[in-house]
Amino acid sequence: MPPFIRTSILKRGEPFEILVNGRPVTAFAGESVAAALLARTDDSSRHSNLFCGMGACFGCLVTVDGVPNVRSCATLVRPGLCVETRYTASLPSANANG
Repeated sequence: MPPFIRTSILKRGEPFEILVNGRPVTAFAGESVAAALLARTDDSSRHSNLFCGMGACFGCLVTVDGVPNVRSCATLVRPGLCVETRYTASLPSANANG
């Protein structure tokens, strides 16, 4: 079994704020939207639908800056980013041309 990594000794990028459901959340440069959502201590809108964590499924869909159905695990945070988790994401159509 691999040893546990103490998260208190990990170096993170520079902190900045993003908005999640209209509330400021501290995020760190280099992390994904999913990581920022999972790291929150406020459970009011915790994002818990992260399955694969690498963009292969649709479990982590959120709206980012008004664009719906964005994979939060494959999207990097940036200062001022607006994320909305309180919506019903629809899966992309299997027939995108029609």
